[in-house]
Amino acid sequence: MVQKMQQTLRDKTAVRWSALLLLAVAMFCSYIFMDILSPIKDLMQSTRGWNSTAFGTMQGAETFLNVFIFFLIFAGIILDKMGVRFTALLSGAVMLVGAFIKYYAVTEAFIGSSVETWFTEHLNYIPLFDELGVSPFYQGMPASAKVAAVGFMIFGCGVEMAGITVSRGIVKWFKGRETAMAMGSEMALARLGVATCMIFSPFFAKLGGTVDVSRSVAFGVILLCVAMMMFIVYFFMDKKLDEQTGEAEEADEPFKLSDLGKILLSGGFWLVALLCVLYYSAIFPFQKYAVNMLQCNLTLHEGTGIWVSPLITYVQYGIMLIVAVSSFAGNFSKNKVLQIVLFSIAALALVVYCYIGYMRGTAESIFAVFPLLAVAITPALGKYVDTKGKAASMLIFGSLLLILCHLTFAFVLPQFKGNEIGGLVVAYGTILVLGASFSLVPAALWPSVPKLVDEKIIGSAYALIFWIQNIGLWLFPLLIGKILDKTNAGLEEQVQQGLMDAEQAAISQDYTWALVMLASLGLAALLIGLVLKIVDKKMHIGLEEPNIK
Repeated sequence: MVQKMQQTLRDKTAVRWSALLLLAVAMFCSYIFMDILSPIKDLMQSTRGWNSTAFGTMQGAETFLNVFIFFLIFAGIILDKMGVRFTALLSGAVMLVGAFIKYYAVTEAFIGSSVETWFTEHLNYIPLFDELGVSPFYQGMPASAKVAAVGFMIFGCGVEMAGITVSRGIVKWFKGRETAMAMGSEMALARLGVATCMIFSPFFAKLGGTVDVSRSVAFGVILLCVAMMMFIVYFFMDKKLDEQTGEAEEADEPFKLSDLGKILLSGGFWLVALLCVLYYSAIFPFQKYAVNMLQCNLTLHEGTGIWVSPLITYVQYGIMLIVAVSSFAGNFSKNKVLQIVLFSIAALALVVYCYIGYMRGTAESIFAVFPLLAVAITPALGKYVDTKGKAASMLIFGSLLLILCHLTFAFVLPQFKGNEIGGLVVAYGTILVLGASFSLVPAALWPSVPKLVDEKIIGSAYALIFWIQNIGLWLFPLLIGKILDKTNAGLEEQVQQGLMDAEQAAISQDYTWALVMLASLGLAALLIGLVLKIVDKKMHIGLEEPNIK
């Protein structure tokens, strides 16, 4: 009887996984907004005059304040001092403010407004930032891209704050339990936001036969309202848990700058942080250009009849959910027969999904397959890390897959231009393998952080890693855009001479050197992973050991 009274909410499997679901849904919604313009880069170019540099500068602006104003460091301090509940609500509110600004920037109401005039005439030169070459704006940048960048900066502060908060929340609810499996599951569900974005952003932009990119952003804003509601519900669950355990929501000891020193003096921490920035810089910036890359390298036939109807969009998304739910549930089934049935349903649904993507003939519906294999295997990989370990080895293997995928996109896929079926097979296969890589690294990376630092400062440790990661997430979207404009200068000349229209130019770019740059990041991550495994063996950090003792 006494033992029963001592049981808390996190001791109840259903309750702690419900808390995880709330956090995962919030991140799912934020992931959708994060890439809401990625699948319609061609429309932003043709309807708003954003070239690749403007697009890349705006996308990179998401992390600008986190990197150069050190907002993420402050977010980590806020998290350690104020706790998960307060920081979750704050991050949701900040995301919404930024999202509304970005929405206004791409609406028709912005065109010709006094705001457009002001931004056209100002922020073309920012002292010091321009000298250092890190300004979030530049002379000639479209005013709509500038305002969207401002909104995205604010959103970026909120979403990265949410990221470290969710990681801390999972550690709080799952410490000593299925931590890696919980983190892997949260990431798997959140990554479905990428597929959702890829399918519905172009759908809303082209709804009714007229192009309006603001409809896509409005869809993302509505989902961020849902994310805020998830954080509010989580607030009360987390508060109840603390009442049961008697734990303080604030840090047990006042935060001190010396705490950061403890983190920074950890060699294992720096290796994990470097691997993180290298790996994620080859994934997230790529996502922002992936649809356009496929448009430029695949020969796609335009769907007709039912294949271009709104109904088929909903059907494809429904089948995608069947793939995700069946494969995800298969990881948790203890009945072998049921597990085989669930994975078989997922495999069959995946084939149907790919066929619909082929019949629709749109690059965004093809790339939307990206997170599906990640959803299927991330929980299993997390469970493996929990029970068997081998996190460092998984980081190495994931980096190797990343290199192979980017090199395939750079040199193999273009060879199939004109071969519709062959190109689709290569594209689908490579995208799925990239999704598998995207599972291996996060499932092993994030649960390893608590092994490197004291629990009291884990929020600051996550913040520092996210800050270092954000440097890459700011820099590489910008670099990809600049590389594309430099290596495709002839296209702009043809548009100016009237030999090609803007719509055709937007889907005729050469991505080879941009992809080679991303592959080189994967190579550097691979080398860091090898060093990390050696250091782990010598210093006994425990990265190769299971989380559950």
